[in-house]
Amino acid sequence: MTLFYALPYDISATGFYFRSREEYDALRLACRGDTGLPVEEFEIQFIDGEVLDAYFADAFGMNQASVFRIIELIDEWDEDAKRRFIIAVGECGYRFDPDTVDPDDFEVEIYETSMRELAQQFVDDGLFGEIPERLQFYIDYDAIARDLGMDYSETNIAGTKLIYACR
Repeated sequence: MTLFYALPYDISATGFYFRSREEYDALRLACRGDTGLPVEEFEIQFIDGEVLDAYFADAFGMNQASVFRIIELIDEWDEDAKRRFIIAVGECGYRFDPDTVDPDDFEVEIYETSMRELAQQFVDDGLFGEIPERLQFYIDYDAIARDLGMDYSETNIAGTKLIYACR
């Protein structure tokens, strides 16, 4: 389960770790500065959890207002949905409504491969039409991969190399 830290903006107060809205609410009410007044503002930090979830929280723009929605989506969305969101928002510049965000709303193609392997896959899938067997040995997959670089980009998310295209 993902662990977060609420760092108070009041430097006289001590922050706290939390995993859920209930924990946060209980600890927030007990958090007080030297004046005895409750602390109202916190910087929220991602402390421990899956690396992909840290990328997801960063792309979402984690803050005090969004952290509970992030916790909810971390549990709901699968790895593919999180990657789609991270690439759409972080790389393609998509905007989203935090309350209604759906990873299927983003038109992003994602392949977990290299450009050269993607070129081979496209040839095998018939993207270039039927290629006679005797000519298949003469195909320059590196040149096709370079051409694919005009429409596709490379990124690395949580240690996984991905090829993507924003549509």
